[in-house]
Amino acid sequence: MTTDPVNRRSAGVVVVRRMADGWRTLLLRCYRYWDFPKGLIDPGEEPLAAAIRETAEEADLIDLVFRWGHDFRETAPYAHGKVARYYLAESPGGKVSLPISAQLGRPEHDEFRWVSAHEARRLLGPRLLPILAWAEETIARNAGSPPR
Repeated sequence: MTTDPVNRRSAGVVVVRRMADGWRTLLLRCYRYWDFPKGLIDPGEEPLAAAIRETAEEADLIDLVFRWGHDFRETAPYAHGKVARYYLAESPGGKVSLPISAQLGRPEHDEFRWVSAHEARRLLGPRLLPILAWAEETIARNAGSPPR
């Protein structure tokens, strides 16, 4: 939560799913930019609650399992001081869809993909690579098998 008059903080989730060939990460594309589900933290809202809400709003996923706890990592400031906080959660099932935003009249994103860590490193911008590395390390350290 921030007390700034202009909210420059967002929260999201690095959503992963174990598939037959290994762990996959959910990425959402808006124009040419790939990111994890995330959005602005509403006034008075806790960051974790915002991250869960944004994942439901942007990807229609509601059954998230925070099997690695509620640890998080934040990006370095970008876009005039904005900071994004990311949590790590597993989505054991559920279909991803891109719901229509009431504000926009269309989905917020153009595409989604479940990708390998290798493909995620290729698609994500430099600002998100430390977040991806943290998620990969967390899964490898605590799940017994590294992401692929």
